[in-house]
Amino acid sequence: MNASTQGEEEGSPEDRPEKNPEKDPEKSAVSWRALLRETTTAIGESAPARWLCEAASGLTGDELLSELDQPVTLRMVAHLDSMVARYRSGEPLAYVLGYWSFRHIDVMVDRRVLIPRPETEVVAGRAIELAALVSDPVRRIADLGTGSGVIGLSIASEMSISGTEVWLTDAVSDALDVARANAAGLGRRAANVRIAEGEWFAALPEDLAGSFDVVVSNPPYIADDDSEIDPSVCEWEPGSALFAGSDGLRDLRIIVGEAQTWLRPGGWLIVEIGYGQGSAVEQLFVDSGFVDVRVGQDLTGRDRYVEGRRPASC
Repeated sequence: MNASTQGEEEGSPEDRPEKNPEKDPEKSAVSWRALLRETTTAIGESAPARWLCEAASGLTGDELLSELDQPVTLRMVAHLDSMVARYRSGEPLAYVLGYWSFRHIDVMVDRRVLIPRPETEVVAGRAIELAALVSDPVRRIADLGTGSGVIGLSIASEMSISGTEVWLTDAVSDALDVARANAAGLGRRAANVRIAEGEWFAALPEDLAGSFDVVVSNPPYIADDDSEIDPSVCEWEPGSALFAGSDGLRDLRIIVGEAQTWLRPGGWLIVEIGYGQGSAVEQLFVDSGFVDVRVGQDLTGRDRYVEGRRPASC
């Protein structure tokens, strides 16, 4: 960091830490309180400053507060300085930290996958509600284009361990590596998770066709020439997970068009959409034979997902 603290703590990252060789040569004279204040000044935001200090220290919440007056190690100072420099350069905070929170879990994220958004938490929550309605001995759910795994792993973490099977699929092997790492973080509940590589439904074993109770997906849905997308999103996040042709519906057409083959009678499909796509995607569902089709909103009141049910057998 370039910001300085007061008094004896002034100086650049190179000259700020003062060793005391009679004590611990790896400790500096700088406290976490001073670094937290300095970080807040450097980036102008208190919450991200605290999160960066937590990441550098390995302490969270009250743990960091209880250690504010303790000296930090030179390695921690260097780590914090590096993260602050990255954040000030425009790199998204989630990538700088290396993790992000989603519903009730924390997941590893980096530039191989999209940063989880609050809007997608609404989609995951609806998928969990639909899965909870299943009364069969085994409920089977697929999260197509899983990326970091947040939707499917939230389902696995919040549903009962017994009688739940969650499939995570993605066409990008790097993304699945991130999802595997995040699945490992679930502990026992990871036993419910299956991971498969491939384009949409093609990733799933053919013998599971017609057996899924819920299929959920947050596919690419941004039009290639969308002028509203934040430039930083284009710069940092994977374009293959964002853009879907001239109208943003390329992948949604595939998913909606093929879903009934994979859903059991009465099974549900739910897909995340852009806020201006509700009517178009609703029509895709109707044209593909879904019933009980509905457009759902996120917490800001914008259209965020479409759901529909495969008709039950007569």
